[in-house]
Amino acid sequence: MLKLPIATVTPISWMEAAFTATSAVTVTGLVVVDTGSQFTIFGQLVILSLIQLGGLGLMTFAVLTALALGFKLRLKHQLVAQEAFNEVSLKTARRAGRSIAAFALVTEAIGILLLATFMVPEMGWQEGLYQALFYTISAFNNAGFALSSDSLSAYVSHPGISLSVTALFITGGLGYIVIMEVLEKRHWTQLSVYVKVILITTLVLNAAAVVAILILEFNNPSTLGALDGLGNKLLAAWFQGVTPRTAGFNTLDIGALTAGTTVLMLLLMFIGGAPNSTASGIKISTFFILITATRSFLKGNLVINFFGRSLSRETLLKALATTTIGMATIFMAVWMLAILVEDDFMDIAFEVVSAFGTVGLSRGTTSELDTAGQLVIMAVMLIGRLGPLTLGYTLTVRRKSHVRYAPTEFPVG
Repeated sequence: MLKLPIATVTPISWMEAAFTATSAVTVTGLVVVDTGSQFTIFGQLVILSLIQLGGLGLMTFAVLTALALGFKLRLKHQLVAQEAFNEVSLKTARRAGRSIAAFALVTEAIGILLLATFMVPEMGWQEGLYQALFYTISAFNNAGFALSSDSLSAYVSHPGISLSVTALFITGGLGYIVIMEVLEKRHWTQLSVYVKVILITTLVLNAAAVVAILILEFNNPSTLGALDGLGNKLLAAWFQGVTPRTAGFNTLDIGALTAGTTVLMLLLMFIGGAPNSTASGIKISTFFILITATRSFLKGNLVINFFGRSLSRETLLKALATTTIGMATIFMAVWMLAILVEDDFMDIAFEVVSAFGTVGLSRGTTSELDTAGQLVIMAVMLIGRLGPLTLGYTLTVRRKSHVRYAPTEFPVG
């Protein structure tokens, strides 16, 4: 569809169409052709449709389609849905399929109204409503696709648009389960351990990132240093601090950021958002488990405890496997691009981690890749969206071993 003449202003190659489609359905936002100037309204609507499908998740749509067509899910499919939605009850898992779609549509409707109040007076009804629609879907689904080549840089000092967009992609990055439990229970003591972990870790990561960027970029004449007033600097630092965990929008020039900020963004993009959300990366929960496990070991505790609960061995191993596969994917992709592309190492690493976390932030390397380089980034985007653990399950035959051998001492570290 993106290759059709009515989809583009000037013809694009099959590779460019494939890359754009992959970036859209994996809700990444990395582009090889400019979305706003190269695609017509039809082409942009195709991209929006792919973003919506990818954001809600392939599993969600599979369940919704089956239910809409009147099919009854077999037990094994219900179990898959149960695992995907992180639900305990099979009946609840089926109901979640319907609820997720409603949650997304309601949130996006609110987002469109918010952005329209700021964009319509500036652009007129037709253009203002269309841009509000585009940026709402792109933001809520953590896609990062923009209609301007410099993303949202024009709104760096616009509190209404900046805060609305960040609210949308933070909501999408938290996910349906977290938001609905907060709305239903409304009291901290009644929240599940999972939701508490996601909320606390998100708050700590966002706060630390905003403070760090404000300090590192405060006097940078190409970023915060060019803005007047502490309020504008805080707003820009807030936006750029919370966007790396898979949103992909920017109000500051990514290529002009200091080395310290760039390295910080690599970490944030690698961590990503919450499970079962529109975000990717290794996920906040995995990061929390790794930090908590390390802390427990250093304190001499062999059992990992938090919020009055202990962590199972299987969950810890799952977190370790997710992180290991993710790091291996990034290493292999950086190594391959270092061979294929003559570019700065930091820029190559940034593009790869951005693709893995389906973030979409770029330092300009992606748009200059040849076919081989684009295929590498496409593969990383798909792995990042499907999840490292999903890839591991696909490539290996899982057979539980009931054999237990005698323990042995093995030096580590």
